[in-house]
Amino acid sequence: MSARLLALRPEPGLSATLEKVRGMGLEIAGLALSEIRPLAWDCPDPALYEGLLIGSANAILHGGRNLEQLKDKPVYAVGEATAEAARAAGFAVAMVGSGGLQGVLDAISGPSRLLRIAGEEHVPLTPPEGVAFDTVIAYRNAMLPLDPAADLLRRGDAVVLLHSAATARHFAAECDRLGLARRTIALAALGPRIAAAAGEGWRAVHIAPRPDEAALLALVFDIWTEGRSISSPSAGLS
Repeated sequence: MSARLLALRPEPGLSATLEKVRGMGLEIAGLALSEIRPLAWDCPDPALYEGLLIGSANAILHGGRNLEQLKDKPVYAVGEATAEAARAAGFAVAMVGSGGLQGVLDAISGPSRLLRIAGEEHVPLTPPEGVAFDTVIAYRNAMLPLDPAADLLRRGDAVVLLHSAATARHFAAECDRLGLARRTIALAALGPRIAAAAGEGWRAVHIAPRPDEAALLALVFDIWTEGRSISSPSAGLS
């Protein structure tokens, strides 16, 4: 690995992120620090729900055969990538968010009851008045070793992209296990909760202004091209 930008999300999101960053003219390496594994789940009575609340394309890609029972339910998707996965699977998309799943939920008018198809690790949500939802867990993010990226990180001045709190926690633990100095590594996190999960001691921690990948990648581009990242611990939480 020769690049000093490193993305750690699972596939298929990893390949999509690498393609976008390279399309911006930046060199980046990728490692799937986790893999998505489907879980068995029971589908509640579809008649109880007016729609599906989907916070990740993984819910569609790994939801399994129970999704067939829900094909007539409109999808309220966290972002365009999730919406694209839903459309490809045969769902109609009622709403596409741009700032996190809570924003999508807040924009739904009641009375309405939704079924949230989520992963084992998922963001807590508060429904607005007149809106309710139930949650089923359809997949989990299984963590993998960081060893293949250790040499890149040992060279110093790396910027690591973090898309989830689970990955951030695991990445921090793996750095400690491998004896990698946190003070030489800068982080670019999709949101404050993700940055907090990584803990302290990093060279710099940058946070995207909105919890979507376009904002994260714009941040990474600015970090790299303006040299804000890797030379100054004063970047702090931004």
